[in-house]
Amino acid sequence: MSFAYTPAKYKIARGELAWQSSDIRVLLCMSNTTADTDQDAATISAIGTLDEYDGANYVRKALANEAVNQDDPNNRAELDADDITWTSLGVGARQAVGMVVFKFVTNDADSIPILFVDSGGFPFDGDGTNLIVAWNVEAIAQL
Repeated sequence: MSFAYTPAKYKIARGELAWQSSDIRVLLCMSNTTADTDQDAATISAIGTLDEYDGANYVRKALANEAVNQDDPNNRAELDADDITWTSLGVGARQAVGMVVFKFVTNDADSIPILFVDSGGFPFDGDGTNLIVAWNVEAIAQL
């Protein structure tokens, strides 16, 4: 189940979290994570069990070309960015079951989880191939 974290929704509504002018990054989570249920986590370190991916060639990825688009026919705003690729992603201790899109500040104690996404290729068993996250044509998230 993909969702937006409650504290991030609050910060977006107050104008305290700007998609285009923030350092937005993505991390992969394995099957023991609670990132998919800790919807009220205000920081990455507040997620009970992050269970970040540990396969070869894994690194957290920064999003590029973040954009906010107004979709009048569908009465919404869309948060988007370029697709991302993990090259030759090795086997992890467990399957990758989703990813956390977050605003990076200085470390996990002050970085803000924005979205948990588990669609588009999850679960994923690293096997040395590329993991390509091609965001939905309708954007990463819609408001």
